[in-house]
Amino acid sequence: MNSQGNLIIVSGPSGAGKSAISAGVLELLPGLRFSVSYTTRPPRGRERDGVDYHFVTRQEFDRLVESGELLEWAEVYGNFYGTSGRLLSEAVDRGEDMLLDVDVQGARSIRQKRPCAVSVFIMPPSYDVLKKRLEQRKLDKEYVIEHRLKIACDEVRQYADYDYLIINNELPRAVRELKAIITGTRCRMSRRGGAAQAIVATFGGVDAQDP
Repeated sequence: MNSQGNLIIVSGPSGAGKSAISAGVLELLPGLRFSVSYTTRPPRGRERDGVDYHFVTRQEFDRLVESGELLEWAEVYGNFYGTSGRLLSEAVDRGEDMLLDVDVQGARSIRQKRPCAVSVFIMPPSYDVLKKRLEQRKLDKEYVIEHRLKIACDEVRQYADYDYLIINNELPRAVRELKAIITGTRCRMSRRGGAAQAIVATFGGVDAQDP
């Protein structure tokens, strides 16, 4: 009955927890798929090619840009990231719900091109907490962390541009909130109108006289 799937954009500052929240929701909600982005940066920790990201060379990334394959792309902290517009459109046309975990710059670009997308901003509870999280994950040198924090100061001010806001103080609660948002999105009239019409038809249609 559902002709198209939903686009769910999850965004926020680096270290806010958007990847962990997204992973938690993907385990809980059937029918939800993760949109795997392209990146030129090397894998971190246990990241797997084709699962967490499509890891490509700078030359391969440039070819994707030149061919028009990418719906959005940006340079973030010296590395390039991009989302395949073709793969995203094909999935949505099949009725699949797609979850996108992107930075604030990428989210802005996607919202402009796909205004039907539902956008969710993940905000840390405070500057100090964000700094502590970035330090504890031990992925970056100190000067990189300082750069991320500087950019985060600008990014958190853009929360009002989004449809929903999740303050990630406790991960389990944040996961539940994102799950509730996606569940609500699936229940929108625009999504279930076709199913409603089919049910009404079993009652004789919208023009039927009351018994």
